[in-house]
Amino acid sequence: MTLKGKIDEFKEKEKIAKLGGGAEQIEKQHKLGKLTARERIELLLDPDTFLEVGMFVTHRCSDFGMDQRRIWGDGVVTGSGMVDGRTVHLYSQDFTVLGGSLGEYHAKKIGSIMDAAVERGTPIIGLGDSGGARIHEGPPHAATLLYRNYLASGVVPQVAVVLGPCSGGAAISASMADFVFMVEKISHMFTSGPGVVKALTGEEVTNEELGGARIHVEQSGVAHFISASEEDCFKKVRTLLSYLPSNFQENPPGGVPTDKPNREVAIDSMIGDSNKPYDMKGIIRAVLDDGHFLEIQEFFAQNLIIGFGRLNGSTVGIVANQPLVLNGMVDMDAADKSARFIRFCDAFNIPLVNFIDCPGYFGGKEQEHRGLIRHAAKMLYAYGEVTVPRIAIAVRNVYGAGISGMGMSKAFGTDLTIAFPFAEIAVMRPEAAANVIFKEEIAKSSDPKGVKSKKIQEYREKFANPYVAAERGWLDVIIDPKDTRQVLIKALDSLKNKVRAYPHKRHGTIPL
Repeated sequence: MTLKGKIDEFKEKEKIAKLGGGAEQIEKQHKLGKLTARERIELLLDPDTFLEVGMFVTHRCSDFGMDQRRIWGDGVVTGSGMVDGRTVHLYSQDFTVLGGSLGEYHAKKIGSIMDAAVERGTPIIGLGDSGGARIHEGPPHAATLLYRNYLASGVVPQVAVVLGPCSGGAAISASMADFVFMVEKISHMFTSGPGVVKALTGEEVTNEELGGARIHVEQSGVAHFISASEEDCFKKVRTLLSYLPSNFQENPPGGVPTDKPNREVAIDSMIGDSNKPYDMKGIIRAVLDDGHFLEIQEFFAQNLIIGFGRLNGSTVGIVANQPLVLNGMVDMDAADKSARFIRFCDAFNIPLVNFIDCPGYFGGKEQEHRGLIRHAAKMLYAYGEVTVPRIAIAVRNVYGAGISGMGMSKAFGTDLTIAFPFAEIAVMRPEAAANVIFKEEIAKSSDPKGVKSKKIQEYREKFANPYVAAERGWLDVIIDPKDTRQVLIKALDSLKNKVRAYPHKRHGTIPL
């Protein structure tokens, strides 16, 4: 064969490989409202930056007629490319080939690309669309992914984008990523599918009811983002990556600031004079550059807010109470949500800023019996591990467990504690404290209500105002709320070279 003939042969084989399962299967994929593996890559990456590897890999199984179904690529497209000019490594499962099922060589391709990402210090993006493991190829191969998820954890950011079915080991692998994206109606995650559930329990349930996108962003907390379309989903992935460093040895990408560092913010008008709930998100957006805030897990444990923003061009992680939900108190889900986010920020050099308005933990029989104490301990443990700059702002009410639980206490390693003049910081709410301290005096009074009201105000003035905390060194700074943005920027600049060393050990034992 001539040289030209060999090149023509290669082009023909390449064309066949890029068709995956073929035109008929691609049409079926589109009828399901789903893009193909390669279409997804094109949408996600910068134009003309994808470098594919492993195009001609195929499985070696010959049982059950599989020797007649050897398709190049083995159901997954792998390679590297760029997002906003920065390199990422990624894989995209091809549902048109054997349902995107996970076999030996399919898994090896993914494992190889994950290894490359860790070695080269780039984020890993997995576009999942798989019917599960190939049961005729011997032992399950999900362990290839799972172990690499562990190895990559804290080394490079891991992003899982679920764009079809995702079950068993693949679902666990996705959940081990740092961030999970799902799309309404086409994304489904579960450890065991509806058929297995029915066989085990007799319960009949649909894919959507068992593990649809809404279930995981609102109830289970497994997913972090939800989108109405794949196109919108990929835009969100790109936005998320813009806040993150490529690996743990780098700082998050900076940019030329587009907002004035000394811009004043009208926080007091957002809160008002009454003790009524207000929207903490309004304060967060007012403080951050250009009002941009990427909220994480927006629909899960809504009493606590987490997400990314920028201050003077630099990425910061935000942890805040939401007074509009459960009065901003911390329950089990909120503790888990914040603990994971705090640990991610610390692993990837992202400073933390806490906006605190927390009366304490949301107790009660159900929460206590389900382990609120254990979940709260995870959150405290996460704060204890932090080595990046950490700043806490007492916005309004910070009582009892909210002081340490939300990272307000300097005794627990917070670098800088700030309070507004109207903030109340105390061991106990004035109303509850008056009932304890002045119980007998109130009971013996001819005007119990009047005496109680007086004692509440007395406690508030003597013990719950920020000046008492500042006098004792619990607070570093009391500020006018309008200066919050410029104070945070100055503080973060002063902390940028912070180094915190901990006792040498293999690792701690987080109370999981």
